[in-house]
Amino acid sequence: ALTSEKERKIRMVQLRTVSKREKILFPVVLLLLVALLLPDAAPLLGMFCFGNLMRESGVVERLSDTVQNGLINIVTIFLGLSVGAKLVADKFLQPQTLGILLLGVIAFGIGTAAGVLMAKLLNLCS
Repeated sequence: ALTSEKERKIRMVQLRTVSKREKILFPVVLLLLVALLLPDAAPLLGMFCFGNLMRESGVVERLSDTVQNGLINIVTIFLGLSVGAKLVADKFLQPQTLGILLLGVIAFGIGTAAGVLMAKLLNLCS
């Protein structure tokens, strides 16, 4: 266990409220920076920014509700079906694929532990 009971009881308070303008400008500025610095990642991040912008603008409320609830479930099902239909066991269960999965699990564990340790360090400073 990397945390003590005292650390788990820490309550985080919001320092300030984020204005509507900031919530709308953030995805726009983020997408512009990503498009300039990492153009290959722009389409993926563009969809995240578009969803965020739809939710925060409040103009397309019905569309935003549909995308957040029903549509995302349908898209997830179709994506899983299409990937699963192309997947063949003898192609998937190879040492290289299992190694990649293992590396992902290890990276997740290291990332989580590093985040907890960084929080401990920041708690010492404040």
